[in-house]
Amino acid sequence: MQLPLVSYGIWALFAAQATATALTYQLLAHEKACFYTQTTHKDEKVAFYFAVQSGGSFDIDYEVTGPNGKYIMDGQKERQGDFVFTATEIGEYKFCFNNEMSTFAEKFVDFEIAVENEARVSLPSKQGASPEQTSTLEESLFKLSGQLSTITRNQKYFRTRENRNFSTVRSTENRIVNFSIVQILLIITMGALQVFIVRFFFQGARKGYV
Repeated sequence: MQLPLVSYGIWALFAAQATATALTYQLLAHEKACFYTQTTHKDEKVAFYFAVQSGGSFDIDYEVTGPNGKYIMDGQKERQGDFVFTATEIGEYKFCFNNEMSTFAEKFVDFEIAVENEARVSLPSKQGASPEQTSTLEESLFKLSGQLSTITRNQKYFRTRENRNFSTVRSTENRIVNFSIVQILLIITMGALQVFIVRFFFQGARKGYV
C-alpha cells in the first residue's frame, strides 16, 4: 500500500521539508499489511512510531526493510515502538505489520512514518543585531522544538493508555454480562429440574400407595 506523504510544513530554521503520514489501520486476523515511503536524499532521518490501540493482547509483529531488501529493524509481540534511523540509501522503505499469530483477534494500530532532512540554515539577521542574540534565538527555538516533541510523545502515550484501558473495561463488561446470562440460565435450569424431581417423587409415592 503506497502512502500519500503529507507535508508538515517548513520551519524557518530548517532548509529541508519534513514529510509524514499518520494513520490508524485495522489489521485482521492472519493478515500482513505493508506501507511504503520514499526518501529522496541520502542520510535523511526516518521516524517510525506505532502503538496497538485494541485487540487481543495489544501486541503485533513488525519489520522495516530498506531499498535493498535488507532488514533495518524488526520485533515480535510488541505493543508499541518509537524509532528513528538514518536512511543511508535513496529509495523505497517498507514498514510491515504482521497479525498472522492471531487466530481471530483483530488489531487496531496507530502508526506514523515521517521523513525529515535535518539540514539547517542560518536565521536572517536584522540590522544592528549581534551574533550572540541570533545564537540565543536559535537555542530557544531548538529548546521549544524539543519540548513540543516531548509533549507530542506524551499525548500519544496517554492516548494509547486510554484506548487500552477502555478496551479492557469493555472486555470485562462483556464477560460480566455473559457470566450473568449463564448464571441466570443455570438458576432457571436448576429450578425446573428440582420441580421435575419433586413431582416425580410425589407421583411415584402416590402410585405405590394406590
